[in-house]
Amino acid sequence: QVQLEEFGGGSVEAGGSLTLSCVVSGYSHSDYCMGWFLQAPGKEREGVAGIASDGTTAYADGVKGRFTISIDNAKNTLYLQMNSLKPEANGMYYCERGGYRPASMVVAVNGGDAFGYWGQGTQVTVSS
Repeated sequence: QVQLEEFGGGSVEAGGSLTLSCVVSGYSHSDYCMGWFLQAPGKEREGVAGIASDGTTAYADGVKGRFTISIDNAKNTLYLQMNSLKPEANGMYYCERGGYRPASMVVAVNGGDAFGYWGQGTQVTVSS
């Protein structure tokens, strides 16, 4: 049984930093794509950052230069380092893992409709 569990959400002031973690269990395929997604209040889920098993990464335009996605395969853990946070980063963050697809698809239009395995989410609140 594949399970994903997110950690690291919380409250922070604008300009601050947070690091999210997503621990994956039960997924044994070596080819994959993983992503972080944000569902802001009243909005659809959208991709923030993606990473594929070929090492490529992709970021939504609004987070480039401030967010970094990484993975520790030995620990089966995906990370999202978020710096210089803005109030529009408010919302629930989800991680997703599925079969290989280009990392760019995570942040593409409708990227939030991915058919992989999803975690339950972790809440991020950024106060202005």
